[in-house]
Amino acid sequence: MRILFLGDVMGRAGRAAVQARLKGLRDDWALDFVVVNGENASSGAGLTAAHAKALLEAGADCLTLGDHAFDQKDMMSFIEQEPRIIRPLNYAKLAPGKGARLFTDARGRKVLVTQVLGQVFMKRPFDDPFSAIQPVLQSHPLGGMAQAILVDMHCEATSEKMAMGHWCDGRASLVVGTHTHVPTADTMILPGGTGYQTDAGMCGDYNSVIGMQKEEPMRRFITQMPGGRFEPAGGEATLSGVFVETDDRTGRATRIRMVRIGGRLEAAAP
Repeated sequence: MRILFLGDVMGRAGRAAVQARLKGLRDDWALDFVVVNGENASSGAGLTAAHAKALLEAGADCLTLGDHAFDQKDMMSFIEQEPRIIRPLNYAKLAPGKGARLFTDARGRKVLVTQVLGQVFMKRPFDDPFSAIQPVLQSHPLGGMAQAILVDMHCEATSEKMAMGHWCDGRASLVVGTHTHVPTADTMILPGGTGYQTDAGMCGDYNSVIGMQKEEPMRRFITQMPGGRFEPAGGEATLSGVFVETDDRTGRATRIRMVRIGGRLEAAAP
């Protein structure tokens, strides 16, 4: 199976890049399944129903969220209507939506997508992600109930993301980090056959401070005082993410490549 994961879509620039390029990538790379993290797609904080529909129409099979999952209030109801949106598994217990779901690709193969939030350096306390994901992986054995399993580890600390990668090694096809918006150069296949990258990066304008226009973040770092609102940068966006190819029999990764398309970080295609 050929799977593409795209990192945090950041504002209008990120949405435009996904809408302009994703359908072409599906054809050119013969993609079977596409997951997009959309939690910053609406003004840099959360995801509206309208923008979720646009990303799904652009070619995403599934959207993941993050700690800003419900910053846009209409997502509270829309997520119950749209099963292709996954919120964090260890979010508040009464939160709407699901934190894991089994999908079917065009050839009938089952793909499990799940997301967990980390605990280290996060602004809010969340439940332990390791114990949250354990029963999901136990009930969906890789290569059995699911031909592929993708885990979106949404958190701040690289150490916590790496720990999750090793925790899931041999039980997931891909573990990929999101949230920090900066792509890491450690794309690899772990010893048990799980593809891994600490952070996928963002789909946004990298002439920015993690996707925001530079002036206000710089002002706050320099003066320790806010002077205005954070606004997403609006220049040409780079699509950042991970491409992984898996074995249908075992579900393990056989090939993995970082993805950087357009903008300032463009790299060679898989």
